Amino acid sequence: MPAIINLNPKYIFATKKYTERSKFTELSWEGTKPTACILIHGMTGTPHEMKFLGNFLSKKGYPVICPRLKNHGAPISVLKYTKWQEFYQSAREAVRQAQKKYQSIFVGGLSMGALLALLLADEFPNFISGITCLSPTLFYDGWNTPKSKFLLPLAYVTPLKYISYFKEDPPYGIKNEAIRKIVHRYYSRAKLSDLSGVEQYGYPFFPVTLLEQLQLLVKHLIPKLKNITMPIQLIQAEQDDMTSVKNSQFIYDRVGSSIKEMVLLKNSYHVITADQERDTVGENMEQFFTRISR
Repeated sequence: MPAIINLNPKYIFATKKYTERSKFTELSWEGTKPTACILIHGMTGTPHEMKFLGNFLSKKGYPVICPRLKNHGAPISVLKYTKWQEFYQSAREAVRQAQKKYQSIFVGGLSMGALLALLLADEFPNFISGITCLSPTLFYDGWNTPKSKFLLPLAYVTPLKYISYFKEDPPYGIKNEAIRKIVHRYYSRAKLSDLSGVEQYGYPFFPVTLLEQLQLLVKHLIPKLKNITMPIQLIQAEQDDMTSVKNSQFIYDRVGSSIKEMVLLKNSYHVITADQERDTVGENMEQFFTRISR
């Protein structure tokens, strides 16, 4: 994940007149149960990365909603100026809409989406019945993170953060070789100006500004963990290439929940919703939801 610098003003400055029009749409499935599931994708990701879980849980009877986080689908020059509060507002609005239709909900989130799920648990304790954190990302400490990451705090306080990006390198959070080859064909040819394929695969470039926003989100979330008392499940790969199991353990040790569990996967990387053990992820989530619904 080498840092790259892009000096083309076309990608440095986002226009405030941008009107969000995107092929990215939320995904949803009907269900027969009175309790729905909201699944939140990760930063620079897409609702598509939650598609398998959405299908899986809907077949078990759950209505499922996968919202699109703010500006995902916009040019990267727009996305990189988005604040974490705007991402949270997208997830929060999904909960507000669900309150109009369902008795309660479960919330699952991948990577940064897991952190947004925890914030929702803090805000809506009487409506959310339980949460599942999938590869939660508090710190980038996986085996494939760049050694230069210790320089990021310096970039946050300079204008360099607006023109600096990380380009995704293999394995892209995917251990499955067939899926990784497909992703590699897209990522290896991707350009900052090209949005084709982003809807399915997410953004190949990660703006440093968003890494800063993630750190601000983490700083806001950590003091709230002790207030979260609803059932919580954490699922993470032991070989997560982006965020180590310490992330799940950190949350497990600090939440106030009396019902909590941690599931460790043996044959996946970071994007466990699409990787080799995605069936195991779905089964564990459904079993957890069933147990705490009794």
